[in-house]
Amino acid sequence: MSTAPRCDRTEAWSRLADHHAGAGRALDLRQAFAADAGRAEAFSLQAPEVFADLSKNLWDADTRALLLALARECQIEPRRDAMLAGEPINLTEGRAVLHTALRAPRGAAPFGDDVHEVLDRMLAYVEQVRDTATSGIRHVVNIGIGGSDLGPQMVVPALDAYTSPALTLHFVSNVDGHDIAPVLRRLDPRETLVIVASKTFTTQETMANAAVARAWFLAGYGEGGEAAIAKHFAATTTNVAAAAKFGITTTFGFWDWVGGRYSLWSAIGLPIALAIGAENFRALLAGAHAMDRHFAEAPLEQNLPIQLGLLDVWYRNFLGFSSRSVAPYHQGLRRLPAYLQQLEMESNGKSVDLDGEPLPFGTSPVVWGEAGTNGQHAYFQMLHQGTDVIPVEFVAVKTPCYRAEGIADQPEGVRAGLADQHHKLLANCLAQSQALMLGKSTDEAMGESAPTASKALDAATVARHRTFPGNRPSTTLVLDQLTPAALGALIALYEHRVFTSGALWRINSFDQWGVELGKALCNQLLPRFASGDTAGLDGSTAALLGRLRG
Repeated sequence: MSTAPRCDRTEAWSRLADHHAGAGRALDLRQAFAADAGRAEAFSLQAPEVFADLSKNLWDADTRALLLALARECQIEPRRDAMLAGEPINLTEGRAVLHTALRAPRGAAPFGDDVHEVLDRMLAYVEQVRDTATSGIRHVVNIGIGGSDLGPQMVVPALDAYTSPALTLHFVSNVDGHDIAPVLRRLDPRETLVIVASKTFTTQETMANAAVARAWFLAGYGEGGEAAIAKHFAATTTNVAAAAKFGITTTFGFWDWVGGRYSLWSAIGLPIALAIGAENFRALLAGAHAMDRHFAEAPLEQNLPIQLGLLDVWYRNFLGFSSRSVAPYHQGLRRLPAYLQQLEMESNGKSVDLDGEPLPFGTSPVVWGEAGTNGQHAYFQMLHQGTDVIPVEFVAVKTPCYRAEGIADQPEGVRAGLADQHHKLLANCLAQSQALMLGKSTDEAMGESAPTASKALDAATVARHRTFPGNRPSTTLVLDQLTPAALGALIALYEHRVFTSGALWRINSFDQWGVELGKALCNQLLPRFASGDTAGLDGSTAALLGRLRG
């Protein structure tokens, strides 16, 4: 097991606890900015493709210094280096954790020859399919679940400006037939490529959907359908034999050191590459690699993933914040919160340390969110006036980027309107973080008119309803433009942030035994739907099984 100490068993942790008991928990952001004209600059960092304003967070120079001391005492740098070198840091499964090798240049990381052999072969296939005049493919259906779905489904719409207008991507993940049926009914089998994404080619949900897709294809294709499966189906899997039995001859594999939630950089990224092309897929990898180098080489004081991970520990374990909202102010990033839910909660949702000892402190926060400005009209009311303090992470993109054929030929009025909309979007983003911090006092509310307020209420009561406590923290991440390289860097930033907090908590961020438990119980229950046997079941499950069997 790792010899690095657990965070709560360090001298730095004790000093942080003392600091929190004193000035640390009393920080008022409004006073902090009034007292320090340079606070914004002092708490901002530039990493590859990503600028971060951390100044609206509930920490000061002393807090940050103590957190950096905690990172050093927990040996964050040698633990990071062990991961990058390919040591088996996934101790419960005896595996290396090398998603960073998937985006490294040839010769710059372990398994480089293997990685680039698959990458080169996959991207050659991608360009063949994208030649739609020759391939005849107009639609791609990706069938996967978890990391085999969330990553590609997040990235493809985010990079819409770089996607081919000749190909339409569809994603199916849920074992519920209401997911796949509406997709297939719109498609022609002769114009469709189906990707089955399952490392073992046994994932229950994925294989159930693959079987439906195969039956749909054979019924709609007509004569010669069995032979045509080889052209119209591909698999990202290591189980070549099972794929061949299915009729699939085009397969791209990956390795046991690639965790599902870290796999979009591997062959699991096939639908991404089909959407944006080989050159842009390589740019996505290059952006992630640039962030990898920043994580590996930047001093802790300027290391953005490590700074964010330390802030997460401060919030979770000292300020008691159990939730974080992610609000990307870019419609293309609307699936980012869902992607980050798996990345962080599956990685760090653990209750024992590397030695199997129960943890006396909280680990992963609940991660959730919605794209701005939609979220403002849904849950921001709670963020501003609710009883819980929930840190918010804003993601802003300075310059919009539209698919050329969607905007270049539009009238000037349309282009001007879109430019105006983008300014409104960014103004809303800045206003929300400002409002969370500043709030509004009752005296300020008393001095304002409230034309929609009931005339039956006195002014003081109305003012109390219109009071906002403020001093609510937020982080703002800024990309100049949502390019493949920028998105790659942003995702890698989140990956390394999760590693950092997990390393300090001394947990294994790279297994997911909680996922396995539900799968095992499902396999035990499934035959009971046919037999009706409820022997040995708890009363609730037995009753529900009887009701649902129909």
